[in-house]
Amino acid sequence: MAQNNKKPPMGGMGPGRGPGAVEKAKDFKGTTKKLIKHYLVDYKWKLLIVFIFAIGSTIFTIVGPKILGNATTEIFNGLIGKLSGGTGIDFEKIAGILLTLLGLYAISMLFSLIQNFTMTNVSQKLTYRIRNDIAQKINRLPMKYFDKRTHGEVLSIITNDVDTFSQNMNQSVTQIITAICTIIGILIMMLSISVTMTLVSLVVLPISVIAVSVIVKKSQKYFKSQQDYLGHVNGQVEEIYGGHDIVKVFNGEEKAIEEFSKMNEELYHSGWKSQFMSGLMHPIMNFAGNIGYVGVAILGGYLAVQGRITVGNIQSFIQYNKQFTQPINQIAQISSMLQSMVAASERIFEFLEEDEEIQEIPNPVSTKGLKGNVTFDHVEFGYDENKIIIHDFNETVKDGQKVAIVGPTGAGKTTMVKLLMRFYDVNKGAILVDGHNVKDFNRGELRKMFGMVLQDTWLFGGTIKENIKYGKPDATDEEVIAAAKAAHVHHFIQTLPNGYDMIIDEESSNISQGQKQLLTIARVILANPQILILDEATSSIDTRTEGQIQDAMDHLMKGRTSFIIAHRLSTIKNADVILVMNQGDVIEQGTHEELLEKGGFYAGLYNSQFESVEEE
Repeated sequence: MAQNNKKPPMGGMGPGRGPGAVEKAKDFKGTTKKLIKHYLVDYKWKLLIVFIFAIGSTIFTIVGPKILGNATTEIFNGLIGKLSGGTGIDFEKIAGILLTLLGLYAISMLFSLIQNFTMTNVSQKLTYRIRNDIAQKINRLPMKYFDKRTHGEVLSIITNDVDTFSQNMNQSVTQIITAICTIIGILIMMLSISVTMTLVSLVVLPISVIAVSVIVKKSQKYFKSQQDYLGHVNGQVEEIYGGHDIVKVFNGEEKAIEEFSKMNEELYHSGWKSQFMSGLMHPIMNFAGNIGYVGVAILGGYLAVQGRITVGNIQSFIQYNKQFTQPINQIAQISSMLQSMVAASERIFEFLEEDEEIQEIPNPVSTKGLKGNVTFDHVEFGYDENKIIIHDFNETVKDGQKVAIVGPTGAGKTTMVKLLMRFYDVNKGAILVDGHNVKDFNRGELRKMFGMVLQDTWLFGGTIKENIKYGKPDATDEEVIAAAKAAHVHHFIQTLPNGYDMIIDEESSNISQGQKQLLTIARVILANPQILILDEATSSIDTRTEGQIQDAMDHLMKGRTSFIIAHRLSTIKNADVILVMNQGDVIEQGTHEELLEKGGFYAGLYNSQFESVEEE
């Protein structure tokens, strides 16, 4: 599997930590609009429930300290009254206040559970839809998209970006609602207790904001450096691990350790500085908060002496003052989460908006009754339109013929096959199947005519039977066994634990490369296509196994139009016609004997291989 090149985040926001190097979206506003239009609008009622219950939960929580302050005031007044010869503390009234408070907290918890459940439901359904959309999109994308990107880049969208979106969506929406409501609610409650004390509390706020902004500005470059060096360290470890045998053979251990130590040292220094700078935030904000507490305590005491405020309200105000900075920190956290979420969404939308292949056309030609005659009519093609690699290619192949395509690397052999199956479309000219342009078929229908056996065998995690039936899911067990026998792999399957029902996975080490190739041949035999493509199917197989595979392929090719791309020229001696390609052109064609008699390019290729075998 391709490696994922995305770097893990280092640092975040929270107690004792500062903002890491947060990835920002290129078009935050535009991507947010797309997200709302294409997905969130379908869940507007559920999101409204989340909004209402999040506000309700926050309000009931905010009212708590004020009510608790009333209980404190009642106790204080009772004690003063007792000292003055009064009745003392009214425990029934205090019990009523506390039961009311308990009820409010219970309602707040219930509201919080409802909004969390609803938001989790929305985020998971969204994630499910997005993954489905991506999976369907992959099957509609042209091959050129994947040719320009690594597997890791595509996998990163499906895994990392979707997970980032899901997690941040679930957390950020509810948190931003509760944080904003908490700030507004606490400010209202503080003003209702004392405008003067509220102003004293707010005077300290700019100190915290300035301190945080200065630290963020200073620490950001260190976090960026940390990210860069983390990528270098991961890359070096991955590279050395992947080529461990080569490092051992050439005694490169000391050099590898030296390079790693150097990068690790840089990572240590940048990491230390970034974490130290972000670690300053919490104590500085605590110090600023404590200054506010001192000011509130002094002013509150003065106002209490004058009888302008109760003791319980002072206690409530101090609680509100302490809680006031928490949602501010939370909003800073949420802004990072939203940036990451929108950046991930942006990459997802870029993927979903890629140009697609036209899968179906109006009035398509049917493949029923077609035999497999193929004509290349003045075909011209280049992966880049400015760099043509197939020049004016012409060839007619009759149904049932074996056509071998040979030539050096980069000659255009595999490109011809990709054009035939419409993985790419020709720039000029046409490819005809039984007189019909391949563009007149639906792509899926056209590809049902083809069966492929490639150099790299592809078997998925499942039973051997399921792998053979991949091209014909409705095949009977008898048909599967017949195909396996034709591919000379039935006896081997019977020796395996559970036979045809054995699960193929990474631990299936008792299945050799050659046996896997025979299974893929059985799959193609069962699919019974009109046209076969064999692309270097025996190039990585030992000579003994190659004989079995060659027998299986000979059975497979009977009565079918076959295109054989081969590196070992000894395997295509019996081809009806051999096309010799070089730099996108067919420079020679004929049977094996005819081409050897010409003494041209093919003869040179064949003799060089024969001589190398003799030398061995």
